[in-house]
Amino acid sequence: MLRKSSGKTLLLSVLSVPLALLLVSGCGTAPSGSNSSGGTSSNTAPAFVIGTDAPRAGVTSFSVQVMSINALDAQGNSVSLLSGSPTVDFARYNGLQTLLDMNDVPAGTYNSIVITLGSATIGYLQTQQGAPPTIQTMPAVLTQSTITETLSSPLVVAQTGPVGIRLDFDLYKSIQVDSSGQITGQVTPTFDVKAIGPDDPGAYIDEFDAGVVSVNASGQSFVIQGPHGNQFTVQVNGQTEWDNNESINQLTSNSIVQISGVLDRADSTIDADEVAILSQDGFYASGQITYVQPSSGTASSFDLYVRGLLPASTGLSLGQIAQVNLTGNEKYFIYWMHNPLSQFLFNSGSLLPGQHVSIGGPASGASNPQAVTVKRVVLRHWGYVGTLVPNSVKGNTFQMNVTGFAGLLVPGTVTVYVTDGTHYRGGLNGLNDVSSAATVRVVGLLIRDPFSGNLVLLAHYVDDMD
Repeated sequence: MLRKSSGKTLLLSVLSVPLALLLVSGCGTAPSGSNSSGGTSSNTAPAFVIGTDAPRAGVTSFSVQVMSINALDAQGNSVSLLSGSPTVDFARYNGLQTLLDMNDVPAGTYNSIVITLGSATIGYLQTQQGAPPTIQTMPAVLTQSTITETLSSPLVVAQTGPVGIRLDFDLYKSIQVDSSGQITGQVTPTFDVKAIGPDDPGAYIDEFDAGVVSVNASGQSFVIQGPHGNQFTVQVNGQTEWDNNESINQLTSNSIVQISGVLDRADSTIDADEVAILSQDGFYASGQITYVQPSSGTASSFDLYVRGLLPASTGLSLGQIAQVNLTGNEKYFIYWMHNPLSQFLFNSGSLLPGQHVSIGGPASGASNPQAVTVKRVVLRHWGYVGTLVPNSVKGNTFQMNVTGFAGLLVPGTVTVYVTDGTHYRGGLNGLNDVSSAATVRVVGLLIRDPFSGNLVLLAHYVDDMD
């Protein structure tokens, strides 16, 4: 049911195993066997940044202003890889990769990365029996704001194509707790930074949400503007899959899309494997469902913990919960799924706490966060961390007990289904290796089995978290 990867990879992505930030800035890896001298030159090339994160129980967000990300060469010369100083929620991309930024930097060989962080907050889920969960926040106290990481393999920026870095921010190690497991507010920023090229597995863009700026239907391309203001050109072709049988002809300047794909070596545009129109009315929000009313049957509303938002000028706020009202006229889709079963598997009667969804509709319908109206609801992939149930690997399934933030919303045992298109990471090479893992993360689609009523995960990625 899950689509196989095309084999293409992108240099900018964000994962959420150990919370990491991936930034994109004009750097290109030198071809194998080529000679690259240290230092910078007057020539420039594209570089990018990618990030990931690892969850901490109950933590819904770690939002921090990234003041700068600089690359240093052997002589101590510094170049910036980041445009501006965006605020990034490192908990947003759980097991997925997204494009954060891309810039031109001087060609050269860079051996270390310096990350400077500003003010930060921690959000966590508070549950109460018989009542909808609420979000609490506290200021984060950083034990250090400047972190220097030496690259095991240098970042070689050349004019042969884009390269980038992958910043893995380990949320679990970074956010401190006391002896009783309570969050103290103290954060020791812990990063794992690697240089990556456009063909590396860590360079694929799993999801990138952006507003459409302009459309060139005859040229099979369109321009998008991402959350941090940068614009990118997206190329599509006959192999690009469009959700809901839509096409480039349906795109307008009011469209908000989600794309998956890779950076093109030749011109640093995005070659899209998949495109989904999230909204045709200029507004979208994404995040976790935390509460469904009623809890069974056809839903009349659900609470959404907002992780993504365009535009930011509505009544909704990042890191807060909005109530989405349902009229029965909404359209339901599943990202990466194109068969009629999607309507059977995901609809107003199968909404679940813990599902990662996006909503789209008119911006006027989002002026009141307690009464949001939408036209589209899209089920999306998310990373669920949990403990493996011993001896549960059988056939094409295994079982896990979800922990962390999602574990507060998804109680009990979940059955995981894998397919030929499932990818294994973190030292796992296949389903047989899963038996030896104590803690895993499954990035996939959370649904209720329409026949048994049990919760199941359709796995796109399976990661060893030990």
